[in-house]
Amino acid sequence: MTGIVDAHTHIWNRESGEYGWITPDLAALDDDYGLDDVSVEAASVGVDRFILVQAADTAGDTDRMLAEAANHPEVAGVVAWFPLAGPGLSEALEERLATGKVVGVRALIHNMADTRWVLRSDVAAGLDRLAEAGLAFDFVTSGPAALELVPTLAARHPSLRIVIDHLGKPPVKRDAAALARWRSLLKSAAASPNVAAKLSGLASAVGAPDSWTEADVRPVVAAAVEAFGPERLMYGGDWPVCLIAGGYTRAFEGLHAVLDVSQPELARIHSGTAAEWYRLEIDGLGRALQEMKQV
Repeated sequence: MTGIVDAHTHIWNRESGEYGWITPDLAALDDDYGLDDVSVEAASVGVDRFILVQAADTAGDTDRMLAEAANHPEVAGVVAWFPLAGPGLSEALEERLATGKVVGVRALIHNMADTRWVLRSDVAAGLDRLAEAGLAFDFVTSGPAALELVPTLAARHPSLRIVIDHLGKPPVKRDAAALARWRSLLKSAAASPNVAAKLSGLASAVGAPDSWTEADVRPVVAAAVEAFGPERLMYGGDWPVCLIAGGYTRAFEGLHAVLDVSQPELARIHSGTAAEWYRLEIDGLGRALQEMKQV
């Protein structure tokens, strides 16, 4: 029986110097983190599989995740970094795909000076190569505005499975106008059938543990379910970033307290969507869902 897939987990080692985004104001994250630091707590809420997601645009970060995956059978897949606009993409893909663990790709596009980098022609060639390889692309933002790019991106690459991280950073605890704008952008992104999203990082976007309640995240979760349906939503714990918001268990329980779906729909969010979109082989689940789509 498949449990819960956490589709968004990070690990890192600060001594590598690759994580400059961990600034002094993020003191809770200024430490080294591996899967062993969260696996026991995650298991206590039913998580038995993880997808490791890149946290730096470097080969070293990807190598670190693949090494962790080799030592932890509970790692179902790795969302790696590749030089999408560089000449070394094909060689890097061939080498990393041989591990059997790479299921997707991400770049920290929200930190780039060019806010439309993901739509550049040289990047487009790289994204097409990912689609050919059967990999998903994680789309990460620093705020809702970047969601404007998703419909264009999805139309240009109709065979690329796109996964929006953290629902595009909704304006939790902001005014009604900001929330309405985000909801509209999310709905437009969801209109493309090759786009899914992660229920992840919502409390972390607010901040300190005492600065958010279940009522704060309820409207954004409801909007996500309305826009994508459970069949295109997946759970992500956002470890260790969730430490900012009170830790793994509190973020998990806060999300699930407001997730108004049926048990079959919850099972889809817990494992089915991640298995399909990342083509995971979890008791044959990913393969079975893929075959059902092709019938």
